[in-house]
Amino acid sequence: MSNYTNSGETSFIRNLFSRDNLKFNIHNLSYLPRWIIVMMDFAVLIIAFFFTYLLFRGTGLDYIVTPNSVLYISSLFGINIFFFWLFRTYSGIIRHSSYIDAVKLLFSQMAVLVILLLLNFAFELVYGHKAFLNTALFINMVLSFCGLFLYRVIVKQTFEHYLSEKSDIKLSRTIIYGTDANAISVAKALKLESPLRFKIVGFVDRNNQNSSKRMLDLPILILKKKLPTLMRSVGAEGVIIADKSLSKEERLIIVDQCLEFNYKVYIVPLIADWENQKEISQKVKTIQIEDLLERKPIVLDNKSISKQLKDNTILITGAAGSIGSEIVRQVLIYNPKKVIILDQAETPLHHLNLETEVLPTNSKIRTVVADIRNKEAMEKVFKLYKPQVVFHAAAYKHVPLMEENPSQAILTNIGGTKNLADLACLYKVKKFVMISTDKAVNPSNVMGASKRISEKYVQSLQLKIQNVGEKNATKFITTRFGNVLGSNGSVVPLFTKQIAEGGPITITHPDIIRYFMTIPEACQLVLEAGAMGKGGEIYIFDMGKPVKIIDLARKMIKLAGYVPDKDIKIQIVGLRPGEKLYEELLNDTSKTIPTYHEKIMIAEEIQDEYENLHNDIEELIDNANYLGNDEIVMKMKKIVPEFKSMNSTFELLDVK
Repeated sequence: MSNYTNSGETSFIRNLFSRDNLKFNIHNLSYLPRWIIVMMDFAVLIIAFFFTYLLFRGTGLDYIVTPNSVLYISSLFGINIFFFWLFRTYSGIIRHSSYIDAVKLLFSQMAVLVILLLLNFAFELVYGHKAFLNTALFINMVLSFCGLFLYRVIVKQTFEHYLSEKSDIKLSRTIIYGTDANAISVAKALKLESPLRFKIVGFVDRNNQNSSKRMLDLPILILKKKLPTLMRSVGAEGVIIADKSLSKEERLIIVDQCLEFNYKVYIVPLIADWENQKEISQKVKTIQIEDLLERKPIVLDNKSISKQLKDNTILITGAAGSIGSEIVRQVLIYNPKKVIILDQAETPLHHLNLETEVLPTNSKIRTVVADIRNKEAMEKVFKLYKPQVVFHAAAYKHVPLMEENPSQAILTNIGGTKNLADLACLYKVKKFVMISTDKAVNPSNVMGASKRISEKYVQSLQLKIQNVGEKNATKFITTRFGNVLGSNGSVVPLFTKQIAEGGPITITHPDIIRYFMTIPEACQLVLEAGAMGKGGEIYIFDMGKPVKIIDLARKMIKLAGYVPDKDIKIQIVGLRPGEKLYEELLNDTSKTIPTYHEKIMIAEEIQDEYENLHNDIEELIDNANYLGNDEIVMKMKKIVPEFKSMNSTFELLDVK
């Protein structure tokens, strides 16, 4: 019975002081009250004093010369407490101590030393002898500082050690690319993160200058060959790109090299606030496909945009869509008087309305559920709100669907645009900005052709206004750009969904290429073009370099942690009706004129006279619900002679 009891007690004590239990207690230990820290500091002072006293007593020297030792000792500790209060040495959280805390302690002890030396000098002048030994006082202050600083370091290291121990979670061995201040701050933040995600194994110095040095007790690795070779040599599974001096091209090279060997790549934003380390660690994220297409930041003419939008009423059609909703968010930044968000899609419009309700803005926001094809409903909106600027983003844009339903493309993309443009003239709207697409250039499908006809109509309206010489007339501006990354119908959300489902990823053709830009970038350029437009221009945007879709798919598979054609298959399904291998931003006969913004150019298109074009478009809209698909498309080809169908049943209509 006794043996059993002793065994139980031993087991209890072992469990009580086990690493897991100690780790749990330390992890859940709250911050100590300030008075406890002061008491701990006071205890260190007492220990330092007795060490100094015993040290000099052993050498035969007296630390305290004056017979009134109680007064000296009281003064010593009293002055220390005063400077603790003055320098707030107890206000820092010990487990997060930094060099600032060390500096405070150093200053407080130096101040104590100076004050007591002055008192000792004054005492000698009055009484003819010193109150204490100056050398002993100096040694006392050194021991006090070392003790105060050392116990803080011990507490800090104890917390870091036990909180970093993870018996059941395997940390990702990661290197940090960079050796600058940004990289060091990232490493510090990740070490303090809880729970830990990464085990940092070193820094990469691309300049090969610090091979024999260490930072944060971690090696600086020299990049002699490709990065994956270095990562393999240290057993790293991923890399965090933290070098702020890297160019876009250099970053893409690193990403491509790592993805080729299935290493994980992470990025972190530049760190402006070095103290907010928890926030830094949260922002370390797996690199996304958007980051690979990142271009130089867009510099906007905020003064010009603000002049157009501030204190005005803005109407945004198609506001619930990916482009329209981003235009809403960006327009609200410029404090318009009122923003009318209009769409026929009830649920996404409701979601946008809920989002805008919590935005910090003084603008009044009105939500309108209506169809741009209904001219009476649109006139009611114009009459009620009298908008000064219209951003027209409402459209049907899915190429295969419009190929099967050309009448809907005509009624919405052409008829809806005509309704809005005519009402803009009638109600003296200052600017009408139409969102178009690169598919309107040498169109190969019904959707692109419908957008080109819309472009031609608003341009002809502008030409008519100029010929009449009407003052204060509406200025019609068209913006034309390519695929927007992440927008509804974009390949990126589709690929993301297919990867999540285990594949396969479906691609229409192995050689198909597309231009991409991000949604915020596209909308920023729309606002800029709208502000600079004088009327009648078709603005095209710098879309960067074209991207091969099959390469995009492979990168997305690798970014998701899979191996292309092994874990996730890529399946070629053939071109869809009306689909091109590549898109264009200019017609064959068009030229471009540069603007003051390097990313925006003006396309010089041949403009049609209003009367003839108006009659053709009226006839097309009126007959859209009655004619067969072939007859509708034939009329579209008449209005847009360069419309040549591709991979479509309408190709027969092009045979002469």
